[in-house]
Amino acid sequence: MLLTVDLERLRVRSGERLLDAGCGEGRHCFGALERGAHVVGLDLDLASLKASADNLRRRAAECGRLGALVHGNAFRLPFADGVFDKVICSEVMEHVHDYRGAARELARVTRPGGCLAVTIPTATSEHFYLRVGDEYFESPGGHIRIFRPRQLALGLADAGLATIGVGFAHALHTPYWLLRSIAGLPRADENGLVQIYRRFLLLATKSRFLTRLEGVLNYCFPKSLILYAEKRHPTGKKRHPT
Repeated sequence: MLLTVDLERLRVRSGERLLDAGCGEGRHCFGALERGAHVVGLDLDLASLKASADNLRRRAAECGRLGALVHGNAFRLPFADGVFDKVICSEVMEHVHDYRGAARELARVTRPGGCLAVTIPTATSEHFYLRVGDEYFESPGGHIRIFRPRQLALGLADAGLATIGVGFAHALHTPYWLLRSIAGLPRADENGLVQIYRRFLLLATKSRFLTRLEGVLNYCFPKSLILYAEKRHPTGKKRHPT
C-alpha cells in the first residue's frame, strides 16, 4: 500500500482513534486500520468516498474496529474537540486558501499530546512542474501555492501544533508528475510515456529493491514533505507521543 505518512513514525497504536482529513479513497485509513486503530476518513470528493466506503467498513468489521468515511471539509470538521489521538492531512494544504484556518480545525479535534502528520508537495518538485506549464496549478482543483516547510511549520505553530519531525516521500513520483505536466494534465493519461511510467510505479510498490531505492532517492528529489507535529498541552509543555 502506497502511503505518504510513516504510520510507525506517527506512532499509531492499537485502540487509538485516527482521523484522515482529505482522505481521498482512504489509503491511510486502511493502513492505520491494519495497525489496530479506529479510523475515520473525511473528504469533499463524494465519488472517492463511495469507491472505498464498503471495503473500509468490511475490513474494519473483520478487525473488530471502527472504520468510516465521512463527507465534509477540513474547515468545519463534524467532530468534538480533542476526540482523536492521531490526525493525518495529506496533500490538502496546497489546495486551500486559508491553510492556517484548516490547521486550527485539525488542532481542535486532536487531543492534547496527540500527534499529527501534515504532508505537502516539496517546493523543488512544484517549481519543476511550473517551469513546463501552468496547467498543474491552473487546472480545476489544482494547487494554489508553493509551500516552504517553514511556512507550513509556522502555520501549524499558530494553531498550537509544535513540529517534532520532518520526513520525505515518493521520489519515484517526481518524474511521473513531471511527465504528466509535459504531456499536459488534461491529456496526460493518453500519453504513452505516462502510461509506461505508471506501470513502473505499480511494479515499484511490489519490489523491495525499488522501495529501498526510493528511500535513498527521497533525500535527493522527494515529491512530498511530511511534517510531524504534536498538540501542545495546556501548560505549553511538550510530551513525546506514547
